[in-house]
Amino acid sequence: MDILIVLIYSYILGSIPFGLIITKIFLNKDIRKVGSGNIGTTNVLRTGKKSLAATTLLFDVFKGYVSIIIAYKYFNELVYLSALICFIAHIFPIWL
Repeated sequence: MDILIVLIYSYILGSIPFGLIITKIFLNKDIRKVGSGNIGTTNVLRTGKKSLAATTLLFDVFKGYVSIIIAYKYFNELVYLSALICFIAHIFPIWL
C-alpha cells in the first residue's frame, strides 16, 4: 500500500507543468506556441522574461524536493522510488 501512495503523490507532484502555468498567468500566453514548444525553463526564457524562467526552475526543483521530503518523512525506504517517479512525471506529465 505504501508503494501505491508514493507512486500516486510523486506522479501528481512531478507532473505539475509550472512553465505552462506561470506563462499563462503572467504573460497570458501558451508557452507551447513559443520557441521550441516545450514547457520548460529554457523555453520560458525565450519569452524574454528571466524572472519567469527563474521562477519556473525554482518551482520545478521545489516539486521534486517536496516529493522526496514527504517520502523521507513517511516512507523512508521509498525515497528513491519517489524521486524516480517525480522525475518521470516531470518528463511525461499526465496533464499535457
